[in-house]
Amino acid sequence: MSLVARHLEQAGVPTVVVGSARDIVEQCGVPRFLFTDFPLGNPCGAPYDVEMQTSIVGMALDLLEHARFPRTTVQTPFRWRDDAWRANYFRVDGAQEELKAMGEERRAGQAASHARQPGRKPTPSLGPPTHRSPSGRLPSTLRQAQDERGISGNG
Repeated sequence: MSLVARHLEQAGVPTVVVGSARDIVEQCGVPRFLFTDFPLGNPCGAPYDVEMQTSIVGMALDLLEHARFPRTTVQTPFRWRDDAWRANYFRVDGAQEELKAMGEERRAGQAASHARQPGRKPTPSLGPPTHRSPSGRLPSTLRQAQDERGISGNG
């Protein structure tokens, strides 16, 4: 989604990415990113939690309207119901060697593909984002919009 957002922005279509993989999305350099510290696949909140989901979508729309700096990241104030999901995040029990071999094979294939394309230019690094909100806090415009909707932010 990050690369799609960048493409749309270049065509003049403003975007907001709502997601959980902060390091990946920020590395891609999206203009506006609403970060939710939730398990992957749940960027808009817990299933069936309509109030949380509505709030997160509202915050994304507010970010679209009020972001003042390029590459703005805002973190939602919500927490997942428990942190048990973190124990299995990136867990690779017993598969380290197999995963390492797969990674080396992939990198070798990429290098061979690049060697067959002599005129290909490397993709430049975009560097870190230029603006972030304080951790866990919304910029005042988003906080005000949240208050106007009667949303507490205590997921």
